[in-house]
Amino acid sequence: MRNKNGGRSRIGLREVAAIAGVSLATVSRVMNGNNRVDLEIQKRVHDAASKLEVDFSQRNKTKALAFLLCNRTVLNAFHSRILIGAEEYCAEHGWDIIFLSFNYSPQIPWRELHLPNVMQRRDVVRAVLLAGTNSPNLIELLEHKGITLVALGNNLINQSQTLSHDVVFSDDVQGAYDITRHLIALGHKHICFVGNTQLPWFFRCHSGYSKAMEEAGLETRRSVIQSENDGEIGYLGTKALLASREQVTAIFAGNDPSAHGVYKALRDSGLRIPDDISVAGCNDTVGGWLYPGLTTIREFPEQLGKSMVELSLRRIADPRGAPRSIVIPTELIKRDSCRAVSAPVGPVPQKKRRSLL
Repeated sequence: MRNKNGGRSRIGLREVAAIAGVSLATVSRVMNGNNRVDLEIQKRVHDAASKLEVDFSQRNKTKALAFLLCNRTVLNAFHSRILIGAEEYCAEHGWDIIFLSFNYSPQIPWRELHLPNVMQRRDVVRAVLLAGTNSPNLIELLEHKGITLVALGNNLINQSQTLSHDVVFSDDVQGAYDITRHLIALGHKHICFVGNTQLPWFFRCHSGYSKAMEEAGLETRRSVIQSENDGEIGYLGTKALLASREQVTAIFAGNDPSAHGVYKALRDSGLRIPDDISVAGCNDTVGGWLYPGLTTIREFPEQLGKSMVELSLRRIADPRGAPRSIVIPTELIKRDSCRAVSAPVGPVPQKKRRSLL
């Protein structure tokens, strides 16, 4: 709205309330994200604000997001890098970020979960970046409270195919598919997956591995250890595989730290990498530090963090928009932990690249 001189008139919440036909207090509650306001009334207020070119997101004095790390150690290398990316994007756009750690059980009903107190403050936290390992009960609680969230999709347990919130994925399914095809192209037919497929990121990698093996007409095999300790998963999974006396020429570990455990188990058993068994990993967090260097799937956690913030700011500006999903590609990193076997099967047939999400 402009005045007679062509400049911007000063428009406040009172004008929005008048056009929407509601009280000033109701407009204030809608502006601050109060989810107890009837949805139809919220729509009228937002429509009135849009008509008057009033941007609620610019009227809130606080510009802070919460990075909520759930059910994971604060020293986790992958999530630390996601936080770094989120911090950088926030700094570039004039926002603050608050780090919070939260542990909860997936079996607890959502009504019985108790969020960190600061998350209850809409005047402090505008949206939540949901990292770590998360279950539907927390998602339901956040949505019930009307808290804006963007989730790391790779780590959602029992994820619904129909998303009701914004989500960012690393395309580890495609990455696992690519690295398995690489092993097959090197002549490996006896490739075993090592991981804990009860955890969503291992499950996703196993899905990509299985698809590549099945397309090549090869038998899928896995050695699963029910643990959340990555090194333990790799070490015990490999020891169990070797004890089975089954033929194996390559091991694909579901992440780099578990591949480190694979290295230790093979060396403790007197086996050489890659002369006796080739090893591959996923996420490239420690692969470059291992000897020999680990062939792995490079993910881009800093970009994941930036994308999560980007979606959060878009959601704050447009709270009624349809849920969005962003997929960050991965890169195959070839190092010295994999070698060709004596009878290669030839090149893997090329297919149109597509996401396997």
